[in-house]
Amino acid sequence: MRPDIRRIITLVATTGLLTTLSFAAQAQTAPQFARIFGDHAVLQRDQAVNIWGTAAPNAALTVTINGQTTSATAGADGKWKTALPALTAGGPYTLTVSDGQGATTLNDILIGDVYLCSGQSNMEFPARLSTGAWGEIGASANPNLRFVNIEKDSAAAPRDDLKTVPVWKVAGPDTTGDASAVCYYMSKALQKEHKVPVGFIGTDWGGTTIQSWISPAALRTLPAYTAGVDAVAQYGASPEKAQAAHAKAQEAWWDAHDKSAKTQRAWISPAFNDSGWSHLKVTGGWKDGDAADLKAFDGVVWLRTRVTLTADQAAKANELTLGPVDTFDTTWVNGQWVGSSGINWVWRDYKVPAGVFKAGENVIVLRILGSGGLTGTPDMRFVKTSDGQAIPLSADWTYKTGMAAKGLTIPAAPWDVPTSLNTLYNGMAAPLAPYTVKAAAWYQGESNADAATEYRTLLPMLMADWRKSFAAPDLPMLIVQLSSYGSVSTTPGVSQWAELREAQRLTVDADPHAALIVSHDFGDRSDIHPTQKNIIGLRAARAVDHLVFGQAVAPTGPEAISVTRAGPDLVVNFRYADNGLKTYSSDTAIGFEACDAQDACRYVTAVVDGNRVVLKGANSPETGQETIKVRYAWSDAPFTNLYSGDDQPAVPFELKVSQ
Repeated sequence: MRPDIRRIITLVATTGLLTTLSFAAQAQTAPQFARIFGDHAVLQRDQAVNIWGTAAPNAALTVTINGQTTSATAGADGKWKTALPALTAGGPYTLTVSDGQGATTLNDILIGDVYLCSGQSNMEFPARLSTGAWGEIGASANPNLRFVNIEKDSAAAPRDDLKTVPVWKVAGPDTTGDASAVCYYMSKALQKEHKVPVGFIGTDWGGTTIQSWISPAALRTLPAYTAGVDAVAQYGASPEKAQAAHAKAQEAWWDAHDKSAKTQRAWISPAFNDSGWSHLKVTGGWKDGDAADLKAFDGVVWLRTRVTLTADQAAKANELTLGPVDTFDTTWVNGQWVGSSGINWVWRDYKVPAGVFKAGENVIVLRILGSGGLTGTPDMRFVKTSDGQAIPLSADWTYKTGMAAKGLTIPAAPWDVPTSLNTLYNGMAAPLAPYTVKAAAWYQGESNADAATEYRTLLPMLMADWRKSFAAPDLPMLIVQLSSYGSVSTTPGVSQWAELREAQRLTVDADPHAALIVSHDFGDRSDIHPTQKNIIGLRAARAVDHLVFGQAVAPTGPEAISVTRAGPDLVVNFRYADNGLKTYSSDTAIGFEACDAQDACRYVTAVVDGNRVVLKGANSPETGQETIKVRYAWSDAPFTNLYSGDDQPAVPFELKVSQ
């Protein structure tokens, strides 16, 4: 609830993913703003500002700020929407909606520039963990810089409003540490430069795929996702039916991949006698335990344990927590399926229907496909009750191995985060639209790197989808390219991360309202979350200056636009290199590859020549095969040294050679 007593409302009880809040379901005595509007908010300057909320059905309303008034009429469902006229930067002001009998007023509202920031963990990464955070946060007090973080919410259908009330915060030592680091450093730089209030909205969730952030209407147009999108909708309408259908599909998968699956299902029954099974003290992954036959085992392991509950505990028991599992688990309580998941770092918190737990002994059974099983400590595993009890599970389990297997992937339920379809759009993007913003920044892709080619379709789809949702067809969008992480290359080869970076580059090149932020040179090959977020934020601010404010500054680093033949050499021509190109720590540029028609690539010597790079001898390869394409920085964690004259890194690329 909002802390302001004037905004207290009564909410219909909801249950996470299963319920789409309706504006009309709110009992209220005065008209209300949507939850994204709150004290200390920033509204976009110099353009009409979308404002919406709820009121009594058919109520006539006025919305007022700084002497500017606009009218609105609530529909029969109580929803209303209007637009304030364009306002110049300034404040603080009050923002009021009134129906003549009651009113809601928000205080300390500023008019300035608003930025929307979204993605997965590198966008979520908080400022307090970034390089130099201690000094930065301590000196961050700025009444003209504000932000709001949207609570994580996975929803089966697009919500009318946010599930919880977010709080707009003013930047300062007590608040800045919780802000998205990239978004904070970008916004701070823009506020300082343009000297207007700046607000930024962080809506992000670590580990998630791009499919989670695309609307059902958009994603359904791709045949590969139609059934999954429909299944999510079914889950919203009837979770029991959807879960039963998914469990049936998973068991069909097991029948197709494991010839022992049918007979092993007898092990699910609480009456099954497992006295002949081996014993395992589960204090971590099975490879770290004392069972010799599991030390190097990858595949299927069945685990069983028992927990005794009193009649009172059994009546109140409603959740089973198992901690993280490596990798795919299916879990039963007293023979009834209660959940399954396939992300090894995601905690298993399975809701258990009433009546499943019994007074006395209860049998818990897991079928795990992976390399470690229950990888958490024993205190991570317990039965929860509605009154807050946590009844621990024993560390002593019995186990039986099944088939040995590596590389098998069990299809996840399409509503399960972090690989869900639509659900984060539904819960964390749709309720924000159409908040008027200056630009949006997207930092995501790590979780889609194993399907980089598909990203060439999904990223432009997301961009078009969000522009439509936010009623801004030309909304400027900043795409932060994947950083460096993982294996380094000693020879040219395949790189999923390079493929994903190329998908990002191609998408931006095809979009006149987008800019690419290069980040690979400040990555960390041993940590997927590099901490130099200040550099990325400053590069994003530079891109905004070009894309939004029209400044004569390159939006990104030098980008190759063509490769031509020049005798025995190839010449790579660059744009965004008005100050020339330069190399660090060498008189040659490293990371260039020449590739033939069979995709056989070799490193080549590259020399800077003004705004060009000459690839020596690359047009007369030793193999005798003609070079047809050139790649640069084609590695999960590339080492590069090519920069513009003003210290911007060259963009990784793959280009065909012009004939």
